Amino acid sequence: MKIVSGKTLRAVTLLNVTLRIVALPLVALLVVALLLLLLGGGVANADVSLPNLPRGKGTSCVAPTEMMRKNHMDYLLHQRDLTVRNGVRTERYSLVGCVQCHAQKNDHGNFIAVDAPGQFCQSCHDFASVKLDCFECHATKPDANIERMPARMPAQPTAESVQ
Repeated sequence: MKIVSGKTLRAVTLLNVTLRIVALPLVALLVVALLLLLLGGGVANADVSLPNLPRGKGTSCVAPTEMMRKNHMDYLLHQRDLTVRNGVRTERYSLVGCVQCHAQKNDHGNFIAVDAPGQFCQSCHDFASVKLDCFECHATKPDANIERMPARMPAQPTAESVQ
């Protein structure tokens, strides 16, 4: 039998206590997580319904609903690039057009902001846990004068077009 000094015994005891305090709960947590995955208790199997969105004013959107759910941000970014970099303004993927169509009116006939709780944009973004920051700069309600704006602003003149 080997004789162990008091310091060594205390170190071994401290190590055993630390392992029990730290390692055992971690092992238990891993076992529970593994069981949940094996038994199909993952989030992917959750029965979650889509948010109830107010319907737009038009007969149809500029693209099918599933495409818009997945790709609307890409469309808006592409439109932004065309507008800012090239001066091209079209209605198809215009944020102004989205607001015109999807803004609802309250009981007094006034428009409700599309980023207000329960409204079109905010409902989906809340559901997806995505920050809605478009309206930090852009209008959240339709402008009554928007009907009179041209669908496409004239492009900036080039050297060839001036000659």
